[in-house]
Amino acid sequence: MTVNTEILLDKLYNLRGSDSDILKEMDRQKNKAEQTRDRTTEEKAKLQKDIASLKKQREELEDQGEKFKEVLQGIHREDYATVLDRLRIDFDPKNLLEKLEKNLPRTIDNVERDTKKAEDELVKVEEEMNTAITTIEELGIRKDAALANQEKLNEYFELALAGHINITRDSITSLLEEFGFNEAEQRETAKILMFPEDALFAYDAKVKAKDKAGKSISEVIHEAKNMSPTEDEISSDVSQASYEESTPEVEEQPVVENEEDTRKNLVIDTLKDCGIDYLDFTSEEMDDLIRNFDEQTVRDNIELMNSKKIALDVFIHHVSMMYDKELRRKIELLLNIGKEAMDIYLNPNVLVKYSCDQLERVISVIAANGMDPKEIPLMAY
Repeated sequence: MTVNTEILLDKLYNLRGSDSDILKEMDRQKNKAEQTRDRTTEEKAKLQKDIASLKKQREELEDQGEKFKEVLQGIHREDYATVLDRLRIDFDPKNLLEKLEKNLPRTIDNVERDTKKAEDELVKVEEEMNTAITTIEELGIRKDAALANQEKLNEYFELALAGHINITRDSITSLLEEFGFNEAEQRETAKILMFPEDALFAYDAKVKAKDKAGKSISEVIHEAKNMSPTEDEISSDVSQASYEESTPEVEEQPVVENEEDTRKNLVIDTLKDCGIDYLDFTSEEMDDLIRNFDEQTVRDNIELMNSKKIALDVFIHHVSMMYDKELRRKIELLLNIGKEAMDIYLNPNVLVKYSCDQLERVISVIAANGMDPKEIPLMAY
């Protein structure tokens, strides 16, 4: 079983289970959207209450302010001087009226600003809430479609394993396109299903054997990667029954992993240890990483992204960044000219496209032409 085929079967069998990464991700997104919907519903109710209160305050300020003015304008301190002086009451209608006329408009303006701010916030909250509600509805539709596609994928596999496959290549490739598989993976899967070989039966047998122990398909897959069959094992799996009948029992020899399997397992274990699921990568990306793998460089680059608050999914479709020994210098170079971490996350091609020296020259040329490198979008580099 080649590395490509094995990784591809890992992905396919993950899709077949109830714990499919796609289904789990949909559930995670739905749960997040539901939390957002609930939070924004509460925030909306509070903002509506605050806005109503602020509008009432404004009306009362205008109404009561005018009434208070009329009262103060009709009072003269000298008419009550003896009482005010003997009782030492600091009451000056004229001074109060001046303060009222000066501060009332300012206070009303502040209330109007607070109202406008709350109304603007309400618009944002309602947009966030509506987006969450739409997301929940869309995820419901997408999950129904994903479950239907999963059922069809399982049907294809069962037919292939039973030796009764009668599905066209186009049917298989179009289904896999729904799962986001690239053309190479679609072709390889069509070959596996339309012309099933020993590798498929051996892999399926291991999955089913582990599954009987009450484990999920994902758990089985992650265990299976550490016990991938060699070509000799595949042949022996297929003919094991007849072999045991005709051959005396001999002492079982330990299976020695070849260098390619060992390297692949090290890559997968390293990614898992760093919180990255290797199933997110295509077979070609995994091959690329396995060929160029340097554990310390990969760990350092993943830690670099974490320290700079750059989401790790930036490596998907840009796997060469994982083993790029100049990655730190490139990122620090971009940050030093004023680029934000989000700029880098949204435009990782600039890190793949240039070596560090080339990137420095590009920045120098931009500056030499009287432009600020910070203000030039990374996609234009």
